[in-house]
Amino acid sequence: MKLLRAALGLALLPPLLGPAGAVEPISLGLAIAGAAASALTGIISYPRLYCYFRECCLQRHDHRAAAGLQESLDKKLFGQHLVNKVIVKAVKGFLNNTNAKKPLALSLHGWTGTGKNFVSKIIAESIYKKGLHSKYVHQFVATLHFPHAHSINLYKDQLQSWIRGNVSICPRSLFIFDEMDKMHAGLIDSIKPFLDYYELLDGVSYRQAIFIFLSNAGAEKITEVALDFWRNGRTREDIQLTDIQNALSVSVFNNKNSGFWHSTLIDRNLIDYFVPFLPLEYKHVKMCVRVEIESRGYAVDEEILNRITAEMTYFPREERIYSDKGCKTVDSKLDYYYDF
Repeated sequence: MKLLRAALGLALLPPLLGPAGAVEPISLGLAIAGAAASALTGIISYPRLYCYFRECCLQRHDHRAAAGLQESLDKKLFGQHLVNKVIVKAVKGFLNNTNAKKPLALSLHGWTGTGKNFVSKIIAESIYKKGLHSKYVHQFVATLHFPHAHSINLYKDQLQSWIRGNVSICPRSLFIFDEMDKMHAGLIDSIKPFLDYYELLDGVSYRQAIFIFLSNAGAEKITEVALDFWRNGRTREDIQLTDIQNALSVSVFNNKNSGFWHSTLIDRNLIDYFVPFLPLEYKHVKMCVRVEIESRGYAVDEEILNRITAEMTYFPREERIYSDKGCKTVDSKLDYYYDF
């Protein structure tokens, strides 16, 4: 800052030279501009100050990112005790590991509306201020970016080039693959080298990158476990990751409608965590409705709150325990009942 004040102060100094030694106005202007530019260059050369003006790779310190992740999940995610526990431990441990042996690979599974996209958004926001809008966060949607089965070889080449180029620019790049259950089988295996235990590939290290896969595949197995616990008089909070994870990975691996069908990523144990999103119950949907109303700045009308929650459809048909759409349609329901 002293350099900047010195440069700016130069413009305020009174003339020190007489007519004979006067400097032409344009030359003086260039000198002042040059001094100011030099000062600013010196300031911007400091990473923290530069990153104040421009988004940088590794923008947030890892311990701050982990703390922010925990806080956001605690406040905003409902009914997903396993997700909260696994995501925080996995991401926090990875961010604080200065000698990771491979990239972090998380595969999130569950029915629509249970929070998979929401959690990937929270992870992105915990690492980068711009979250999903950061230039270091890359989202792929199977039906949008890889729609044609006959172009799978082209997609493989493009995907490899995109990942290689962006990790070269920012080692802590985040890649999110949505609709894995609709991705062409074999396509995701093209990124297998990037997720493996290599120190360098063509001079590039991928060990700081994070890969997140989102899929509905395996939701049936998750629901089966949750129902078994409920019918045996045990709470959903009694469910542990060990009760689901192995069965979930096998279910996804053998699902012909999944982009992970017989995938080498699973076969070679390159997915670090299969994260199960449990189906949401009535009380969780109610929490979603309440938070959405409050986020729009409106007072909560308990009658409307109960009506919206009750109108959601639930399964199994007899017990009506779980919402079949989770919190997916809460937003549109509010538009109908509230005059926003």
